[in-house]
Amino acid sequence: MNQLHLFLPCAAGVEGFLADEVHAITGASGQDLLVGRGGVMLRGAWRDVMLLNLHSRLAQRVLVELALADYRNENDIYRATCEVAWEIWFDPQRTFKVEVTAQHSPLTSLNFAALRVKDAVADRFRTKRQGVRPSVDTHYPDVRVHLHLTTDTATLYIDTSGQALFKRGWREDKGDAPLKETLAAAMIAATGWNPHGAHPQPLYDPCCGSGTVVIEAAQIARRIPAGILRRFAFEKLLPFQKHVWDAMLDEAEAQILDDSPVPIYGSDIAHRMVDFAQRNAERAGVAETVQLRGGDALQRMPPCAQPGVLLMNPPYGERIAAAGVAGRSAHERMDVVERAGRETAQTEDGVEFFSQLASHWKKHYSGWSAWMLTPDLKLPGKMRLKETRRTPLWNGPIECRLFRFDLVAGAHKPRKDAQGAQDGAGAA
Repeated sequence: MNQLHLFLPCAAGVEGFLADEVHAITGASGQDLLVGRGGVMLRGAWRDVMLLNLHSRLAQRVLVELALADYRNENDIYRATCEVAWEIWFDPQRTFKVEVTAQHSPLTSLNFAALRVKDAVADRFRTKRQGVRPSVDTHYPDVRVHLHLTTDTATLYIDTSGQALFKRGWREDKGDAPLKETLAAAMIAATGWNPHGAHPQPLYDPCCGSGTVVIEAAQIARRIPAGILRRFAFEKLLPFQKHVWDAMLDEAEAQILDDSPVPIYGSDIAHRMVDFAQRNAERAGVAETVQLRGGDALQRMPPCAQPGVLLMNPPYGERIAAAGVAGRSAHERMDVVERAGRETAQTEDGVEFFSQLASHWKKHYSGWSAWMLTPDLKLPGKMRLKETRRTPLWNGPIECRLFRFDLVAGAHKPRKDAQGAQDGAGAA
């Protein structure tokens, strides 16, 4: 069991960032670390399994590959599953569940494929353990077995994470369509923000919601492991040694810093969301690290004199309407905030909000780099800014871009449309 084949699935667009993170955590490189579609593959030891679960901010799970076989029907899958030595991974007293994913599989029923894997695991235990077999628990299993099917190959994994790794254990208060912690970490990785670099910069999220981005950033700055507050499925597997894990936790806790090398700020127009963010920050151990305030993104001034990184995921489309209520009466503002819980669009497509936000940034945030995650590929035009980078990322099923805008002082420059008319747009 010294040499394991691991697969770490992640959101589309995050694979390269995850490979860099895996290298930093385990030291794996070259042929031991390969970037694939939707995840990263590596050869590693059992210790790497625990390290990756504890420290990875970008992976969805840590899976150990147990079998890779060609198949044409469910009987082939059954035979491949029977050949896996399940008895060296968990006791028959443990409950288990089978989960199936597929890409272009010729099978007509994935549920039947899952049933055949379940039967094979049970039959293997009956043979090896004098008729004793583990029970199935589809809600809270001790062990999760994953089957992934392509056109002609079947891969069996055992899940060492349990609950998905974005469930850090600190977010209990949340608003509408909250950002997953893994995506927030991917946004931070894409910016290149490094609080421990030679020239660390402050970070500010002016639409922080329940605080996911700023809390992830604060834990990165304090070197707090992503999984420090939660439990993992590997703790119920036979290779697990508690004394080794306890020593690993002690080592990780000894590396935690008392404070962040740079300030981290968050604000939101809804004070209810600021309260949520504060409570989440307390559970995450960074309440004294992040500075949270209420306020409209269209009116908030820079939180510090040093230019830094603006990073935000404004409400949009399938999430909720785009944000901003500047210019409304006090009564209208309160009505908007009470109904939406976040900043709400003034126009159907959010043009007015984004145009006003760009003007506010250009006037007051000179020298900052602004990063915005959105599914709207035309957002730079609406903001009348020229992006200097666009990084593809997926927010669940929603394809997005993380746009970077380098902010300089000055008003928008006019531009001509196709007919030569001035529309008042320009680039930063």
